Amino acid sequence: MAPFDASELREGSRRRAADRPRGPELTSVEDVEGPNGLRLRHYRPAERARPQVVFAHGGGFVLGDLDTHDRLCRRLADACDVEVLAVDYRRAPEHRYPAAIDDVVAALRWARPAAVAGDSAGGYLATMACLRLRDAGEQLPAAQILFFPNTDLTLSQPSVVEEGSGHALDTDFLTWAVEQWTPEATDRAAASPLLTPDLHGMPDTIIVTAEHDALRDEGNAYARRLAEAGVRVLHRQEPGLEHNFVQQDATSPEAAAADDRVFADIRTLLQL
Repeated sequence: MAPFDASELREGSRRRAADRPRGPELTSVEDVEGPNGLRLRHYRPAERARPQVVFAHGGGFVLGDLDTHDRLCRRLADACDVEVLAVDYRRAPEHRYPAAIDDVVAALRWARPAAVAGDSAGGYLATMACLRLRDAGEQLPAAQILFFPNTDLTLSQPSVVEEGSGHALDTDFLTWAVEQWTPEATDRAAASPLLTPDLHGMPDTIIVTAEHDALRDEGNAYARRLAEAGVRVLHRQEPGLEHNFVQQDATSPEAAAADDRVFADIRTLLQL
């Protein structure tokens, strides 16, 4: 496996974000300080209060920040008529499992949102935070919105190999990213939502997966396991699309149409 450099990858991620269109203008976008100095960005689509969604960005636990996902958060706020509170959580390898989960849990306890959302590693953090709150007997968001989430850190699902080359998410990078987050292989099963023995009591869930995504099978399997546990699940596997298509709307009409479908699902689930 080729070596990766976190600093170089982060810089590349920031450059790609800078090349994207800014996204919708909103009533306000403000950086705020949350619990324990946690940096948050609050997006408001209107003057009146709207339901709030806490959002955790993707990036393989190592990349991504408030700026790389600013356009997506703007689009989510505008299209779904919700306030979005994006979390600048601590990243690996400087801060390994479970630091980022701790940060998302802190944001949920502080904001008490209607929903928690995230893409890729952010989807993992969103659902792991819900599991943490459920197990502690604490208040859960009414919904979790998971865009192509990591759910099996053992990387044992067939699509990791079948779709892990020639598409947006490469198996070598995925393996490296998981190692940065959970360097001890023996920790990965316990840190995997899909392998959690009991999923009863989790929030209503939207899961979106993509046909040509190394994470496809674990996302699909997680949707099935949640439904089997009695959780209300709305699951879409978008044909022909790749990992991270939710960030590709400006260059792909197919991705833009898929985004519109999930935004409509979110409005329906939150009764907006």
